Amino acid sequence: MSDVDKLPKQIDPGTGTHSREAWRLFGIMAEFVEATERLGRIRPAVSMFGSARVAPDSPYWKMAETTARLLSDAGFSVVTGGGPGVMGAANKGAYFGRSPAVGLNIELPHEQEPNDFQDISVGFRHFFARKVMFVKFSCAHVVLPGGFGTLDEMFETLVMVQTGKIARMPIILMHSPYWRGLLDWIRERVAAEAMVSPAELDLLQVIDEPQAVVDAIFAHYEKRGFEPLPAERDVLVNL
Repeated sequence: MSDVDKLPKQIDPGTGTHSREAWRLFGIMAEFVEATERLGRIRPAVSMFGSARVAPDSPYWKMAETTARLLSDAGFSVVTGGGPGVMGAANKGAYFGRSPAVGLNIELPHEQEPNDFQDISVGFRHFFARKVMFVKFSCAHVVLPGGFGTLDEMFETLVMVQTGKIARMPIILMHSPYWRGLLDWIRERVAAEAMVSPAELDLLQVIDEPQAVVDAIFAHYEKRGFEPLPAERDVLVNL
């Protein structure tokens, strides 16, 4: 063995990049702490998702606003991503209802401007912290037509229910014509090739009428109440 081989290994401390990454963790922790404290009293709450690109004259806007108003008057806080489009419509419906309109706003280079209908507004820089809050404080998800972000939220919630990371909750898709092709593909390709089980297809509901959405959420919780059960609280703590 040469003298060079005997020398202790030098580990690059990476003082610049590593230090910034370490401090970044404190910013992430701060987002979780602030959001948890501010959202702790909004239950029961329903998260609503949909495109930021929907105009006020779109039927999707009216559908979101009407559904959110009914949910708000029924006692549910309505949680959205805080932006325009479907999010703005849902926040507006809840804002003029009995229960809080909540916006979980994300910093983006385009599209995401906070809407004006938020009783509670929480800001995020990190998508994953924001996603946790959608799940942690909601007892149902209502998904209106949208793009990649909407699909991401829908499928992530499905995976968390499928894997037992969260308790089963209503995951409701509104406007069946928009979702039909996707659902047909899941049944005819994904389920047919045993990539998901037939029972897992039942995790999704398709409902077109706003009042029927409210009724479906009440029906799901009729025998157990909206508050998380003790075992579910433990799971949410470790989410």
